[in-house]
Amino acid sequence: MSGILTGKRIGLLTASASRLGGGVFEAVVAQAELLRSLGGDPVVFALDDAHSDEDRARFGGAPVYTVPFIGPPQIGFSPALDKALAAADLDLLHLHGIWMYPSAAGANWARATGRPYIVSPHGMLDPWITARGRWKKALARAGYERRSWAAAHALHALTPREAQDIAREADRDDCVVIPNAGPAPVKTGGNRAPLMVYIGRIHSKKNLLPLVAAWKAADRPAHARLEIGGWGDAGDVAALKAAIGEDAQGISFLGPVFGDAKEALLREARFVVLPSLSEGLPMAMLEAWAYGTPTVMTAECNLAEGFAAGAALECGYDAAAIRPVLEHALTMDEAPWAGMSAAATQLASTRFSPAAVALAWGDAYAAAIEARRP
Repeated sequence: MSGILTGKRIGLLTASASRLGGGVFEAVVAQAELLRSLGGDPVVFALDDAHSDEDRARFGGAPVYTVPFIGPPQIGFSPALDKALAAADLDLLHLHGIWMYPSAAGANWARATGRPYIVSPHGMLDPWITARGRWKKALARAGYERRSWAAAHALHALTPREAQDIAREADRDDCVVIPNAGPAPVKTGGNRAPLMVYIGRIHSKKNLLPLVAAWKAADRPAHARLEIGGWGDAGDVAALKAAIGEDAQGISFLGPVFGDAKEALLREARFVVLPSLSEGLPMAMLEAWAYGTPTVMTAECNLAEGFAAGAALECGYDAAAIRPVLEHALTMDEAPWAGMSAAATQLASTRFSPAAVALAWGDAYAAAIEARRP
């Protein structure tokens, strides 16, 4: 692939460089690989957490600097982060995720160096998100977010819809719109058992309790299974386990799944499901498509391409609206399912392929660096 970024040091700044960062972490991992494909040198900066050391290998040998923070983890105040960025001699800094101290550190770096700074909110300006914790977000806006958005050479949206959210919040209409890249397509077999899989955070916005209720109410094959893999706060996990209850009716809560266990689920699933109330652009759906696995998801997943191509079925948000879609998916004949699987693979090979997304980012990064030359 083009060496458009050869010799350029690109900083990837985020709150968590581990599995605790969820989909944003996976997006940063993909961005590091994308930068290498363009000849660039990715350098990762994050706050230290319980899995930082364990997961740094995911970045393929790129330098990963994790620093301690002071005070509440929801903020992550870290003077050490400013020092690490200042010492890195970066050509460009790209922030992934907002509402925490890395936004302040990114803005500080941009103003001190005069070099280009790009901000990717990753769906964190969605109205569902901004309506929660209003006073904390008001303090963050006043304390550092507005300064960060103003300091950015560009803000990045994953979808046109997110670009509208950014324009409303940041008062800027110059977004760069580039989707996340999914993994490269993986060859898998057909004739899969009626297995529905969820992989991701256990959180109220993922809307898993109505999914469980819909499953229990659905007319489904006797051997159908719903397997839920994920992690989350203790209260959210407890609520999910309570909803599943002793009469699980084919539902299994697996806890966190990574690596080979995650790959096995994506290979075996007949559908991956995400009845979410709020998303940026969910990596779980792109990962599913790379394995030729169709998806059941809401419009809030912001992947209208999946519905248009026939790679996804749209569900609603409550149990009554989710139930008929589950029933349809679980009883679908092999030929139409194979058509959906082929459509999923096609999307993974084209619109959301690493090559296509890398070319878009190569142009965006190169233009930003060129624009800031003295």
